[in-house]
Amino acid sequence: MRLFVAVWPPAAVLDAIEALHRPVDGGGRWTRRDQWHVTLRFLGDADPEEVAAALATVDARPAEAVLGPAVGLLGRGVVQVPVAGLDAVAAAVVAATGHLGRPPEDRPFRGHLTLARIAGRPPDAVLGQPCAGRFAVDAVHLVSSTLGGDAARYETLASVRLA
Repeated sequence: MRLFVAVWPPAAVLDAIEALHRPVDGGGRWTRRDQWHVTLRFLGDADPEEVAAALATVDARPAEAVLGPAVGLLGRGVVQVPVAGLDAVAAAVVAATGHLGRPPEDRPFRGHLTLARIAGRPPDAVLGQPCAGRFAVDAVHLVSSTLGGDAARYETLASVRLA
């Protein structure tokens, strides 16, 4: 089963993201409101029961996620809103689950919320749009991802409160 560990933003943050300009003819695949999350760790194919058990051992304090300051690019083709403040939570998730799924990435954590995947450069009106917000993070979620059709479908399988 294709899995990742994530944080789901609250409705007020989703409203702010939904208000961003996302042109229909932007030349890419735009994500939907029900897909907006911050991935703390992508596991790929892993056993959900094993991951849920490992996730229950996460040793991290609640944190505050900070969006912004503006829409930008991550790499060449990911239009995203940066999300800061989750480095310690992501590190704790990796520490608890590092032996499961595909090996953790060997690069620093870059918190972000993906708005689109675009081939080429996104329209100028998209990049640089201000997007700010804050939200409390007191839980992390094990999520399954089913690919197919127009967009991935996500389902939360387990949630763990941070203490």
